[in-house]
Amino acid sequence: MTGKVRTRIAPSPTGFLHLGTARTALYSWAYARHHGGEFVLRIEDTDVARSTQDSTDQILASMHWLGLDYDEGPIYQMQRLERYREVIAQMLAAGTAYHCYCTPAELDEMREAQRARGEKTLYDRRWRPEPGKTLPPVPEGVPPVVRFCNPPEGDVSWNDLVKGEITINNREIDDLIILRPDGVPTYNFAVVVDDWDMAITHVFRGDEHINNTPWQINIFHALGAPLPAFGHVPVILGDDGQKLSKRRGAVSVTAYEENGYLPEAMLNYLARLGWSHGDDELFTREQMVSWFDGSHLSKSPAQWDAAKLAWVNAQYIKAKPDAELAPLVAAQLKKRGIEADDRLPAICALFKDRCETTVALADWAAAFYADVAPSEADLAAHVTDAVKPVIATLAEKLAGVAWEKVSIAAAIKEVLAAHSVKMPVLAMPVRVLLMGTPQTPSLDSVLAIFSREKVIERLKRA
Repeated sequence: MTGKVRTRIAPSPTGFLHLGTARTALYSWAYARHHGGEFVLRIEDTDVARSTQDSTDQILASMHWLGLDYDEGPIYQMQRLERYREVIAQMLAAGTAYHCYCTPAELDEMREAQRARGEKTLYDRRWRPEPGKTLPPVPEGVPPVVRFCNPPEGDVSWNDLVKGEITINNREIDDLIILRPDGVPTYNFAVVVDDWDMAITHVFRGDEHINNTPWQINIFHALGAPLPAFGHVPVILGDDGQKLSKRRGAVSVTAYEENGYLPEAMLNYLARLGWSHGDDELFTREQMVSWFDGSHLSKSPAQWDAAKLAWVNAQYIKAKPDAELAPLVAAQLKKRGIEADDRLPAICALFKDRCETTVALADWAAAFYADVAPSEADLAAHVTDAVKPVIATLAEKLAGVAWEKVSIAAAIKEVLAAHSVKMPVLAMPVRVLLMGTPQTPSLDSVLAIFSREKVIERLKRA
């Protein structure tokens, strides 16, 4: 195929953008960027009853968060109805489409008879005009649909970018409806006109669409339109081995943003769910674009692994500069009614190695801004009567030292020597009182970020 590469993602706004569609969007975007092409966002909103503005807004927000910038769009199908009707009229005139006046009851009766004979349930083409055929009289009061004249014989074949050669016989498919009585096109027709008008050259989509592809190829041929290359990527399976979908356990992309995942980590993880570049586990967006040429896409379903995603996210959090991490953690704190200050980058630096998400990082940071409530078990285990005099001495000592890590560390050593105790004996209860947990980074580093007043106030609680 010659000319500029143009790919698209075309979600329907009948729910959130789920992970499978996000992965397909990523592949389509990366392929276009790799080839110096263009990426189009189309909103397939012809399912009027189920499409909502909230879903559209969520799709756009998800694309923005993931950083999947598009060169055209969003283009809405419902704003293109005149174009679809224009093409329908041309097809009716050319004899590649026809009106069908079957009622739902007649179609049900047709299918029942086919099932009783052990046949595949296909439309019997009773309204399809053919030489020498007499059509039934047009019934009054029955609004017609428009059906496509699918070739009755021969095969539809294409070399799939993922699956390889695929062939389906035309006898397996029937004359599908391309325009409903209300004038709204069906999916398989609208998508062909859209891809034709938008000069789409490569279509990546889920392999649940394989059965739609023969119809679409035949419609492309009927219109004399250039055929895009198709790549059908396998589904993503959930923990239960079933397909992740809007109806089966899938979580929206924006939910991962809310739960403290980084977009670059999510893209990295999604990319590896069905594509690989050698043994590389972690790579930048730029590296993916340079590598993603459409090869090395898996033919097998991928398994969603929440633990692996958390590990990937943790690597990105560790690598992210503290000044860039701090605003993300501040946003998480704000949801809890906590306003952060200029200490937050230092807090991120100290605790990010322990965290898989910015939510977990905010859990640590919250102790510096809001009261902590140590558990009764931790208080009983660590803040014992034997250690309370040592804590009191530390509080007195800290009241008069320079408030910096080196001086605080020296003060702690003096207190340990004065009471002849080892570091864990003092450090564990101090951590419980200050942070609400006995496990933290080095005590002097933690204390130095707190204000002197807050440290002494919490120590005196013992």
